[in-house]
Amino acid sequence: MTTVQLLDLTLETMSANLALDEALLEQAEKNSGKPYEVLRIWEPTETMVVCGRSSKIEQEVFQQTCQQDGVPILRRCSGGASIVTGPGCLMYGLVLSYQKRPELKMIEQAHYFVLNALVTAFNRQVSEVSRAGISDLVIGNTLSRKFSGNSLRCRRTHMLYHGTVLYNFPLDEMGRYLAEPPRQPDYRRQRDHTSFVCNLVVPRNVIHAALLNAWKLTGPLHSWPETLTDQLVHEKYSCDAWNLAR
Repeated sequence: MTTVQLLDLTLETMSANLALDEALLEQAEKNSGKPYEVLRIWEPTETMVVCGRSSKIEQEVFQQTCQQDGVPILRRCSGGASIVTGPGCLMYGLVLSYQKRPELKMIEQAHYFVLNALVTAFNRQVSEVSRAGISDLVIGNTLSRKFSGNSLRCRRTHMLYHGTVLYNFPLDEMGRYLAEPPRQPDYRRQRDHTSFVCNLVVPRNVIHAALLNAWKLTGPLHSWPETLTDQLVHEKYSCDAWNLAR
C-alpha cells in the first residue's frame, strides 16, 4: 500500500473536473522535488464524452448525435480511447511520485501497481474481479465484462493514473455516442459496447470505500490547486482548439 492524501471533490463544470486532475499533477511537479501523492474521487453530474489526448474524434465519436442531445465532447490529458461517462460512474485520479516509486517509470509496472491494488480492494467486496487488456478491470472468469477503464499521464517527477468505475450507468449511451473503438483487446471478442461493458452492481458507497481501502491514506488534502485549475479551464479545457482537435 502507498500513502496518499485524499481529495473527495466534484467541481461544478465538467471542464473544471478534467482540469483539476491535470492541475494536481502539475502541482506535484512544482512541489520543490518533494513527493506529492493524492487520491481524488469525483462523479460527473451530467453525461459527457471524454476523448483521450490523441483520440481522433471523427473516428471514435458520433459528433452529430452528441450535438443533437447536448452531450459535451471534452478531452483529457492522458491517453487511451474515447469514453462516455456521467452520473452512475465514479471517477478517480491518483498522483504518484517517482521519487518514492521509481519502478513506476516503466509503464507496465505502473498499470500493474495501480490495477492490482484496485483488484485486491474490489475482491474484498465482490468476487471474480481481475485485470484484462492493458488497463481494464473486468468481472467474470469466462466471458468477462469491463466495468473500469484507466489511463495515465507521465511527467518528470510524478505520474497521473486515473479511471472510471461503472456502477449505475445507462450502458446504452455508449453505443449511442461512441463508435466501435479502432483498437480492441483480444478478450473483447468483437462484442459491441453493451455486450462488452457492465456496471459493477454494488452500492456506490461500497465502491467508494474500495477505492479508499486500496491506498493508505494520511488524511484529507486541505489545499487544492484552484487557481491553476481555473487557468487550465480558461486556456485549455473550455476551448474547442483542445477538445475538438483533429
